Amino acid sequence: MPTPTDAPRILSVHGPVVAVHKPAGMQVHPANASAELDLVSWLSNEPLAPLGTAPAHRLDKDASGLVLCGATSEDRAEISGWFARGELRKIYQALTIGHAHRKGTIRRTLQDSRRRKPLKATTRYRLIEALGGFSLLRVEPETGRKHQIRRHLHGIGLPLVGDEEYRAKRFVRVPAFPGRLWLHAWKIVLPDGTELESPLPPELEANLAALRE
Repeated sequence: MPTPTDAPRILSVHGPVVAVHKPAGMQVHPANASAELDLVSWLSNEPLAPLGTAPAHRLDKDASGLVLCGATSEDRAEISGWFARGELRKIYQALTIGHAHRKGTIRRTLQDSRRRKPLKATTRYRLIEALGGFSLLRVEPETGRKHQIRRHLHGIGLPLVGDEEYRAKRFVRVPAFPGRLWLHAWKIVLPDGTELESPLPPELEANLAALRE
């Protein structure tokens, strides 16, 4: 379920793009036989969403942030094409356990279970803030492999706070732990240069405030 301090909402409409904030814990698409609310169902009942609005791509259930949607199949196809051709800049914020370098590029193939072969993957990151034993990063994946950011950062010894699948090697206490994966789809830059942004949810802001004390 979505975190209790966060909720889905329409952020803006720009041309064919309806920018939507998805909270952590919410699936983008309906899961089989699941009673949990998903973004598709929420949009179908949201009066502020243009009629027919539906997601044009996916975002991990455990992550929060921007999802680009379109009101028609043509709009969604256009948005999907931008993703496929690498015409969008996708920028995330992530809090990791450990001390990150000022910036870095991770180029490591990742096994794709659906295609049953390793695929090239590239992730760039930059340190926003060092917070004791944690690092707040700005992360830009240049490819779109499943769990790419989580797997790449874990692979260089920087597991994400709250990641139950790609865990740290040892338990680390997190002050004011937000009870979720610390990964937020923060900003997307469209082909025309327009920047769409989803601010950090309250539970992540509260966690950062506690770490800064």
